[in-house]
Amino acid sequence: MKLSKALLGIAPRSLLAVLACLLCARLVVAQETPRLTLDTNESVFTVLAGINACGFDEDLSTSLPLRNQIRAEIAQKVEKSAAAQNALSRWCQFYNDHRQADDSRLLAQYVSLALNLEEPPAMAPRLKESDLPPDAVYVLGAVPLLQNFYITAEIGSLWKKHQRDYSVLIERFHKPVADMLFNTDIYLKQQMSSYVGRSFIIYLDAMGAPGQVNSRNYGDDYYMVVTPGTGGVKIEQIRHTYLHFILDPLVLKRANAVKRISPILDTVADAPLEESYKKDAFLLVTECMIRAIEARLIGGPKGPEQPRAEAVQASMREGFVLTQYFYEQLIRFEKDPAGLKDSYGQWLTDLYLPKEVKRARELTWVQGASPEVVRTSRKRESTMDQAERLLASGDITGAEKLAHQAISAHDQSDRALFLLARTALRDDISGAKTYFAQTLEATSDPKLKAWSHIYLGRILDINDERDEALKHYKAALESGDSSPETKAAAERGMKEQFQPPKAQN
Repeated sequence: MKLSKALLGIAPRSLLAVLACLLCARLVVAQETPRLTLDTNESVFTVLAGINACGFDEDLSTSLPLRNQIRAEIAQKVEKSAAAQNALSRWCQFYNDHRQADDSRLLAQYVSLALNLEEPPAMAPRLKESDLPPDAVYVLGAVPLLQNFYITAEIGSLWKKHQRDYSVLIERFHKPVADMLFNTDIYLKQQMSSYVGRSFIIYLDAMGAPGQVNSRNYGDDYYMVVTPGTGGVKIEQIRHTYLHFILDPLVLKRANAVKRISPILDTVADAPLEESYKKDAFLLVTECMIRAIEARLIGGPKGPEQPRAEAVQASMREGFVLTQYFYEQLIRFEKDPAGLKDSYGQWLTDLYLPKEVKRARELTWVQGASPEVVRTSRKRESTMDQAERLLASGDITGAEKLAHQAISAHDQSDRALFLLARTALRDDISGAKTYFAQTLEATSDPKLKAWSHIYLGRILDINDERDEALKHYKAALESGDSSPETKAAAERGMKEQFQPPKAQN
């Protein structure tokens, strides 16, 4: 059965469903991939072990005994090997040359690097340098030094030795974290289908600083590196990242509403905010909404009002000037059966800007704002960033136009081809196959490679070309993208043929 015949034999409503399944190819992962992945990561372990070996002692007194144990074992291995001593010396020289005045920023730059590295011993960057976050680029020269340190100090053997210890950490903290996510979903009346095709991954590692949580947003993927200490894990900061995971895509789909609100940025020019909030209304709106939710959750469903109101005012005086507005909307939201997805857009539309500007101008700023938990990988918004934003908002024509501009300018052509392939799935299957094939030729990005293969595999499955489809699923597994959703989608493709929805009468 050829693809064209398969599609022609399906009722119009089902035909749209088939195309939707292909366009949102990760849909089948929904039943396989939990909204939370609590895991460990050898690259993160290696990088954190390396900075510990060079004297990173932040929050050592509140760390679990496991951190000191591994530090001592590394020291023993280095002491017995002249090659390891030389490797450590060279690595520590780099580490000391790239120190930051603030230990939290020192740790943050190495977390960014670790999250963008392949597994040891290769530890090759997953992206080309121009696409890496700026703080990771700053310490990119550490990679060959860490590779040598990993080999000579036998870090891999330590990683294997302590796998059971790390498994115990995951078992210990999975329930409280999962319970927090569940309760947050319940409060926001959020359905699980909203998370399809996106990753929220928490890496637990004993070698970091328990007082710090490092979160990163790379496109649709959200990562946290959390170090449990003697006081447990910082549940509130994990929830903060999870709220970004929920809200970031919602606000990006409402570009026009946010553009209308953007004059509010003029009121925070002198506020003690990070500069990104003063220049990007999307970031400011989202952070204000998150802080309003966090305030409403103080003390549980029936918590006292005073600490909630104090939290709102504290956020307002830091410069998050829409927190009060969203807080007021949430009070009404709690009594309404509608969920967040249906309500949030209306709140942005209903916001009366002159009132909020006046309220903001009456504030007295505090001396300093609290640091943001989630650091995004965004630098200057590229043409393809804009194209993806237009696609998310439903402007397919605009997204395609920008993608063609990117190709003409040789600017992120692989991303542009991948976007065009996805939009072509709506009415041009042959064109989509061509664009996916071109993406594979153009890209070195493991994620783009993997999902191009998965899309092609599913198209071939519908076309009853199972042997060829299997080759693409296998290639997806070998692409280098180790994210759980990619693995689950490719493995399911290997296990069973992708089937379109059955015809409906």
